[in-house]
Amino acid sequence: MSTDAPIKPIRKLLVANRGEIARRVMRTCREMGIATVAVFSDPDRGEPFVAEADEAVALGGATPAESYLRGAAIVAAARVTGADAVHPGYGFLSEDARFARLCQDAGITFVGPPPDAIAAMGSKLEAKRVAVRCEVPQLASRELRDASAAALDAAVRELGLPLLVKASAGGGGRGMRIVRRRADLDDALASARREASSAFGDDTVFLEPYVDSPRHVEVQIFADAHGNVVHLFERECSIQRRYQKIVEEAPSTALDEPLRARMGEAAVRLAREIGYLGAGTVEFLLAPDGRFYFLEVNTRLQVEHPVTECITGLDLVRLQIEVAEGHALPAAALAPSRAGHAIEARLYAEVASEEGLRPATGTVHRFRFAEQPGLRLDAGVADGSVVGVHYDPMLAKVIAHAPTRTEAARVLARALRRMQLHGVGNNRDLLVGILEHHEFLAGATDTHFLERHSPATLAARARDASAERALAVVAALAGQAERRRAARVLRTVPSGWRNVAAVPMRVELATDERTYAIAYRLARSGIEVEVGGEALEGFVLHQATPSCVVLEIAGVVRRFAVERFGEQVFVDGALGSVCFRELPRHPSGEVELAPGSLVAPMPGIVLRVHVAVGDSVALNDELLVLEAMKMEHRISAPVAGTVASIHVAAGDSVAAGTPLIVLAAEEAGPGDAEEAGPGDAEEAGRGDAEEAGPGDAEEAGRGD
Repeated sequence: MSTDAPIKPIRKLLVANRGEIARRVMRTCREMGIATVAVFSDPDRGEPFVAEADEAVALGGATPAESYLRGAAIVAAARVTGADAVHPGYGFLSEDARFARLCQDAGITFVGPPPDAIAAMGSKLEAKRVAVRCEVPQLASRELRDASAAALDAAVRELGLPLLVKASAGGGGRGMRIVRRRADLDDALASARREASSAFGDDTVFLEPYVDSPRHVEVQIFADAHGNVVHLFERECSIQRRYQKIVEEAPSTALDEPLRARMGEAAVRLAREIGYLGAGTVEFLLAPDGRFYFLEVNTRLQVEHPVTECITGLDLVRLQIEVAEGHALPAAALAPSRAGHAIEARLYAEVASEEGLRPATGTVHRFRFAEQPGLRLDAGVADGSVVGVHYDPMLAKVIAHAPTRTEAARVLARALRRMQLHGVGNNRDLLVGILEHHEFLAGATDTHFLERHSPATLAARARDASAERALAVVAALAGQAERRRAARVLRTVPSGWRNVAAVPMRVELATDERTYAIAYRLARSGIEVEVGGEALEGFVLHQATPSCVVLEIAGVVRRFAVERFGEQVFVDGALGSVCFRELPRHPSGEVELAPGSLVAPMPGIVLRVHVAVGDSVALNDELLVLEAMKMEHRISAPVAGTVASIHVAAGDSVAAGTPLIVLAAEEAGPGDAEEAGPGDAEEAGRGDAEEAGPGDAEEAGRGD
């Protein structure tokens, strides 16, 4: 590498991305005096990152393929605005060597590694060959050019079971299958190849031994054009769902100093071998016995980079820009130090239920976060943001940095509990449940944490039943105050007051899990409350307005904020945050579905329909595939039967609850004692959306 690389200052930078990473890059650009350009799709026109840029260019379209994956259109936007640099963020085109070359050919600085380095690491098989040259530990593997029975038998004898089938291209878990029995290998290979071909246009797969209960540890690397290559310590990313990280931290509790040094040195050797430049991450699998194995190199900034920034005090985006300009890494990066512990939680628009994690869509009505020292928020949304089906469902990242891991976890959990997030379903309760779980607090995490502990159970643990009941009372009192304020007569009469003391006010409020039937009586002597027929003692009402309730419970006075958006009522306070739906006093009859109807469990787009009217299907047969926020979900037959009707076609957009297919179930034969299955027709579709594969949550081009 050159030691006298010319300095080429960046004046205006285009961010070829969206959401929180676009805002994050622009924040550093503003601090450095660099003008910014945003590009945006049609659904993103009103989003915060567009408003925060100095200039913005519409790409058109809604899907990534129509917008953020159009490299030529992005380069054209840079030319028309006079941007002399492009930062790709992560996802989309960030690891596309062709896009990096396109920028290079246009005379535009690409804030990232050279195209050749991106290309070298774009294939997992090629990356493994490079790792062999660098003597970086890795698992044995076998590329499958020959998938004959004899070749597969030989691979099983050589590598052993269980095995992992992996796509060579792409990332994020697509094209990956775990195989524990030789009998399952053929189907796993065919399935992984189909998925890899669809996702990456390359059906090359390989086999490697599957490590049970590993930890996912990655090393942050940085290199400049002056020959300097360093690592900035490690991050632990073992808390994952569908091979997608949701909680990350630095440093890792699993590493001692000798192991940390060995992993860091291995990452640096690999970066030097490929002529790396800028920020990158070398990912490793850490086995329970302490041995580590190379996985892949992410040739970009990672979603979880803030935890490294917190413990080192370095701005990684600033370093990326400075290296792209031709500067050498500063002394603080060449000899990095670390302080304290940082934990990041990814806030997603998805809800934990007994059926798994389901994407949610809607409008973010209120997004409020109380800032304090040691807390950081990197958000892609604001009040009024619309969460649709086209992009990754991450809303924000909340990061806590504290002297100790225990304190960081405590601060982060409290911040999540107290933030206001109204209008779209989210995973806040799941994150709190993880952060407060004894295994997590003990540092005993691995990539199977969310398999051992149900997301629905973890989310429920974060909600205190008695607290939720009290919050339902708060919602009822605020609702009554709102009705009193809107009354045409006797507005000055205290809310809920009745001269006939025997008649209580009644209201029903529901969450996704339960319904609260509340009866309360406000009189001069105080307040009497019943929930579900059970009298609650010790309630004293100090104030009730439509937006604020001050309630004393067992001698403790608390103030609660209340907001209503349509039928949704959001209550926030020291007892937590809950969204209720106020049920109508005189409900109209629900639309009746035909018997055997399977409905969409979430909003999305129909990708494929695998059956036709009249087809016979068996229990658990795949009927259609629904895509929601870049995740594919199988809709499977809850019973054996015949397809009576089909109400959708490939390409259709559907809302949650939309009828998809109607099955006529087979009648049980004589002596059939067993139930037809857990998804019998009366609730068909509620629990029948399985993930099509272990890694189908990847945003286009994204491996986080």
